[in-house]
Amino acid sequence: MAALSRLATALADGSLTLPDGPVTVMRPNMDTDLSPLMGQDVLIQHTHAPEVEAFRAAGYTVTTDAGPGATTIVVVPRFKALAQSLVAQAAAGGGLVVVDGQRSDGIDSLFRACRKRLGNLPSIPKAHGRIFWFPATDAFADWAVGAPAPNAAGHYTTAGVFSDGDVDRGSALLARALPAKLPGAMADLGAGWGYLSSEILRRDKVTSLALVESEALALDCARLNIKDPRATFHWADALTFRPDRKFDGIVMNPPFHTGSKGTPALGQGFIAAAARMLTPNGQLWMVANRHLPYEAALRDHFRRVEELPGDGAFKLFHASRPGTS
Repeated sequence: MAALSRLATALADGSLTLPDGPVTVMRPNMDTDLSPLMGQDVLIQHTHAPEVEAFRAAGYTVTTDAGPGATTIVVVPRFKALAQSLVAQAAAGGGLVVVDGQRSDGIDSLFRACRKRLGNLPSIPKAHGRIFWFPATDAFADWAVGAPAPNAAGHYTTAGVFSDGDVDRGSALLARALPAKLPGAMADLGAGWGYLSSEILRRDKVTSLALVESEALALDCARLNIKDPRATFHWADALTFRPDRKFDGIVMNPPFHTGSKGTPALGQGFIAAAARMLTPNGQLWMVANRHLPYEAALRDHFRRVEELPGDGAFKLFHASRPGTS
C-alpha cells in the first residue's frame, strides 16, 4: 500500500478536520495528492501555465486569483517571498489555513516563522516535509506582496519571479554576446520579466518579438517593462507552445528546475521546442549553467552548433539550421 500523503495522514488520524465548505488549493504541484479532498468543492489557484493546463485537463476549476474559502491549503513554492505572500493571502481570506511543503522548499523555516507569530501550532513532519495549520488571522499582513514594483535597477519584478532582485548573470552574459543585427521575427522562450527581450529589441533588423513565458506573475512584469509595439506576450509553456508562424531567431535562458528539483531534461526540452519553432534557416542563441549537458541535444536538433565564449559559470551557444545533423 502506498504511503499516505501528509494531508491524508492528518485527516486520517483526526489531527486535522476540515470545516464544511469550499477548499482552495494554492499552487499545488502536478504530483500533489488531492485525493483526500475527493467529494469536496475544490478550487485550484495557480499562475504557472503547465499546472493550470494539467489541473484543468483533470477536471478541476482553476483560477489565477483565488478568493476566500472555508479552507485554504497553501502548497509551499521554493520562493520564500512568494510562500510568505501566499500564507498572508490565505490567512486574510477567513476560514482554516493549511500549509504543506517540502524541506527543500523551505517549509521548516516557514513553520518557525509562523510559530514565532502565532505560538505553538499543530503539525506533522513526514516524507521530507511538513504540514501545519491554523485559523485565519491578520498576523501576516506585512507578508503580503503588492503589485509589481521597480527593483534597484528600475525593472518591474515581483515575488516568485526568477531573478527578481537584479538581472541574472547568465542572461547578462548572453545579452552581451548577441550580434548587433538579429533576424526579423524573433522569440524569447522563458522570457521571465523581459530582460533578454529588451536587449533583443535594441538590435537592428528585429521586426517582431514573441515573449513566451509560463509564469503569469513574470509575464505581468514583462508587460510593464516592455512597451515596444513589436512585442507580443504569450502565457504558455514553451515546451508545448504553437506559434502562428515560425521564427527566424530565438533567444533563451531556459530554466532547469521543476519545483525544487534541478533536471537537464527541461532545458533539453526547450532546445527541441526551439528547433520546432524555427524556420529551416533559423538561428538559436542560448545560455546555460556550465554543468548542464546540452551539447548532445543541440547536435540532435541543429545542423550547426557553435559554442561562444562564456565564463566559469555559464556557457553560450549559437545554433542554426534546425533538423537532424
